[in-house]
Amino acid sequence: MSHILPRTIAQFRDNYATGVSPAAVLADVRARILTCDDPGIFLHIASADAIAAFAAGLDPADRDRLPLWGVPFAVKDNIDVAGMPTTAACPAYAYTPSHHAAAVARLIAAGAVPVGKTNLDQFATGLNGTRTPHPVPRNPRAPGRVPGGSSSGSAVAVAAGLVPVALGTDTAGSGRVPAGLCGLVGLKPTSGAVSTRGVVPACRSLDCVSVLAHDVADAWSVYAAMAGYDEADPYSRHSLPGDLAAAVPCRVLGIPTEADLPHFEPEAEAAWDACLLRLRALGMEVVPVPMAPFQAVAGLLYDGAWVAERLATLEPFLTATEPGAVLPVTRAIIEAGGSRHSAADAFRAMHRLAALRRETEPVWTRIDALAVPTAPLFPTLAEMAADPVGPNSRLGTFTNFVNLLGLAALAVPGPDRPDGLPAGVTFIGPGGSDARLAALGLRMAA
Repeated sequence: MSHILPRTIAQFRDNYATGVSPAAVLADVRARILTCDDPGIFLHIASADAIAAFAAGLDPADRDRLPLWGVPFAVKDNIDVAGMPTTAACPAYAYTPSHHAAAVARLIAAGAVPVGKTNLDQFATGLNGTRTPHPVPRNPRAPGRVPGGSSSGSAVAVAAGLVPVALGTDTAGSGRVPAGLCGLVGLKPTSGAVSTRGVVPACRSLDCVSVLAHDVADAWSVYAAMAGYDEADPYSRHSLPGDLAAAVPCRVLGIPTEADLPHFEPEAEAAWDACLLRLRALGMEVVPVPMAPFQAVAGLLYDGAWVAERLATLEPFLTATEPGAVLPVTRAIIEAGGSRHSAADAFRAMHRLAALRRETEPVWTRIDALAVPTAPLFPTLAEMAADPVGPNSRLGTFTNFVNLLGLAALAVPGPDRPDGLPAGVTFIGPGGSDARLAALGLRMAA
């Protein structure tokens, strides 16, 4: 095979069409991962025997039938892969599952091959990618800056060209933010469209399995393969991916009003201005939309009772484990959910969310999608070390409200910042609008 490792699904399929064997391709992928000079990306790498077994199970007769035949993918280490340890970046939490997570099982059924588990902000609690007891994955596009999180290892694995696609999770932006900071596509499905059975919960009622990829077509292929109703997941919904080719084009985009744009970094503002020029050049009508109700929803996620949902999952482990087993910043965030919020607070938050959801609904009658900066700042590693909480909170400015409202979102690369660093735009739409957003993403990249 070529010494240049394929970067996209189409390139892998082209390799196989020339007669190159999956065994050779997948062995080369594993070798590249093993020899990579970044020890922070993978927490577990599939054994040579496991890779060989997957390759041997790929019937050449299925190559044209299975959309992901022989395509390697990485998996965030809060998503189960049978036989590989799941740690959520907390070694004391480790267990080895006997079954794949539902999303992983569907990808394998489509011909894809899991090659390893990737690093993350511990227990998916963070948006910057540095909250891990392991080395921080190095952002290939921005040395010295954060990779974004919590799906940091998955984003870096794709950005570094080690795998064409990777699974992340996204509760408050954990798939979109690292996509934006690493110059990738991050697809956050409609809530419930992809089963989260076999995923270590962050906020179980909000969690989504997300996709990181180099382009929209690859992200869509992975999403379409793993989406579908799962009766064993109480949060699963009957939400079909839709037909990308038949999606109704977006023509009117809402954008934050000038007053709603946080002025954090001039370079980020310049990239956003360039993005708006690009959207207008595509023929989009751009309409300012007041973000106050959306930001009020975002405030409920970390300033309200939903923080307690994290504690509901992890309290037995935190109680039974030595304090040093969990990073101090992670433990403080999770445990605050129990001390700050009562059951009455939870119901007040639910009622407030219902009111805000109703308040935001008319927006979707005026626009086809909402376009926002994926991340309004790009912290350095030194800035994160000096303030582990502040920059992390600001990274979620335009991501925290999406899952609470059951929306779909797609982060795509936009024009680079003037300093050459990547910048992204995220398209957001009502639940079920995944295909329409993906079609818009394809136009943005054309």
